[in-house]
Amino acid sequence: MKVLVTGGLGYIGSHTCVELLQNNYEVIVIDNLSNSEVSVITRIEKITNKKITFYKGDLLNKFDIQQVFQQNEIDAVLHFAASKSVNESVKNPVKYYKNNISSMVNLLEVMEDFNVKKFIFSSSAAVYGSTTQQPISELVDTQAMNPYGQTKVIGEDFLNDLYISDNEWSIVVLRYFNPIGAHESGLLGEQPNGTPNNLMPLITQVASKKRRLLYVFGNDYNTTDGTGVRDYIHVVDLAKGHVSAVQKLLLTHGLHTYNLGTGEGYSVLEIINTFEKVNNVNIHYEIVDRRAGDPAVCFANPAKAKEELEWSAERTLEDMCRDSWQWEKALENNILPSRK
Repeated sequence: MKVLVTGGLGYIGSHTCVELLQNNYEVIVIDNLSNSEVSVITRIEKITNKKITFYKGDLLNKFDIQQVFQQNEIDAVLHFAASKSVNESVKNPVKYYKNNISSMVNLLEVMEDFNVKKFIFSSSAAVYGSTTQQPISELVDTQAMNPYGQTKVIGEDFLNDLYISDNEWSIVVLRYFNPIGAHESGLLGEQPNGTPNNLMPLITQVASKKRRLLYVFGNDYNTTDGTGVRDYIHVVDLAKGHVSAVQKLLLTHGLHTYNLGTGEGYSVLEIINTFEKVNNVNIHYEIVDRRAGDPAVCFANPAKAKEELEWSAERTLEDMCRDSWQWEKALENNILPSRK
């Protein structure tokens, strides 16, 4: 079975390519390399001892997509390609609506032209906004609080309308919570451009002395230690969830939405303390004021995914911290293989 992975050289996409290859899927990747690099291909192939087919292309250019479908008999599409910074989306909403919505319209139009109607959408817990319902089930209303989250809501609504118009489609929407960690080989991990937007890369950069200290936004929330609580999931567990979703596509038509999280919440200080303990390093941090709009607690109810996808997260917080640090050290020591 041939699957197309858009944005397949990015953080989550690359780990998903590994899991797909290890489950004997043929993998084709299209990526514009705006937040990734071509050397990731070499690392994926080194881990799996299998080849992927790569196209450098942009989903905003419909010809790039058509070329992939003309040259390959694709069975299903996993759509990761998108801009993903909440802060940037607030400052530049035009970029986010263009990159995340227009590109998706192009992709789905081409899929229809080639009669490919199996689709997995990379969504986000950001669609839930600041709901006070915890844990969060898929039945909670979507109420995104920023342009990034709103593009995911629009994407989900678009897919719902698409299925209503043509029920031959088989669509799975996956709402991620907070992916962290890296592949245990140390060959794949998160490598953000510029200042990271997520907690774990900031922690690892402080540990490696690339960054002087970590800012913790608020310690006066109604939580065990006053810092914000989130559902952190190992990126490999998340990737395995996509393999389960592909298997779901093969068995049924319809539109199905699932949370991918652990169902457990960890505070910022718990993450810091666990990272220090597991890796025997010190993380210098400073408590500063809360950020506007940050909820105190956000964690998933993953029961639906467990029941219908037969998937659940297996890796521990210790695993997440250990693998993240191993990846940061590989970056620091420049020991990653490059593409020849």
